[in-house]
Amino acid sequence: MIGKLKGLIDSYGEDYVILDVGGVGYQVHCASRTLQALPSPGGAAVLSIETYVREDAIKLFGFRSDHEREWFRLLQTVQGVGAKVALAVLGTLPPTDLANAVALRDKAAVARTPGVGPKVAERIVSELKDKAPGFADVDPAVVQLSGAIDNNRAPRPVTDAISALVNLGYGQPQAAAAIAAASRSAGEKAETAQLIRLGLKELSK
Repeated sequence: MIGKLKGLIDSYGEDYVILDVGGVGYQVHCASRTLQALPSPGGAAVLSIETYVREDAIKLFGFRSDHEREWFRLLQTVQGVGAKVALAVLGTLPPTDLANAVALRDKAAVARTPGVGPKVAERIVSELKDKAPGFADVDPAVVQLSGAIDNNRAPRPVTDAISALVNLGYGQPQAAAAIAAASRSAGEKAETAQLIRLGLKELSK
């Protein structure tokens, strides 16, 4: 099983790179973001590799980090997501942004991926929500609040305040983060108007 390849870029295809390792050219399929980050032909590159062995073929998928490869594996645990869709998602969202989107249940961010509709985006954020926080760099309080909103367990003033900020043009994740910070400073019994005021103050920082 191949886990990593280090060599020189030989050439590029539409969705792959040929990596020359000691005179052997390996065809490695990569997400568009990964391909764009690699050097010109002749340049040195190191790729973490996921090896797929099928009856009719052996296919290599390459990633700039083990972290990115881990997300490639995680995405394929979701029903209806294969290697092609997983690569497309990673081509749209870098691993940290993807982790944040899943942690915050931001289906819209995932759905920006070409070929990923609302239903698949919904499944990705739902089925991976328990695995994402470990990879995300967002405030755990915001993750907790997003989960509470998702499960209709958030206090009414909080959901109303977030809704008000969304109506003002802020994105759901931004609004949730601002209101999470506002409710932390105002306390559990804060009313909607106070949360909106504090949330706007947070957004203007």
